[in-house]
Amino acid sequence: MTNGSKKRYFGIDPQTRQIVLGKWRIALPDSPALRILIGSLLVVCGLLGFLPVLGFWMVPLGLLVLSHDIPAVRRARRKLAVWWARRRGTENSSGK
Repeated sequence: MTNGSKKRYFGIDPQTRQIVLGKWRIALPDSPALRILIGSLLVVCGLLGFLPVLGFWMVPLGLLVLSHDIPAVRRARRKLAVWWARRRGTENSSGK
């Protein structure tokens, strides 16, 4: 956290191309086609989350992977991040 940089707890680290989920880091492949395939498979399998082994947690992870290469998904992720930051900011300032 030097030079005023903020530690990322969730998202994609643009320097290392890793998914950051708390203390875990998952490396993404260099190939855009492979990233899109992995993200799509995560979303599709996540929709089958009622089955054993698969889970609904796969949908947001797949969308996070897809947001690295698909601008529409990236914009939606950024809007959600801004909404979440504003929501957390207003709760903290209102004393809730």
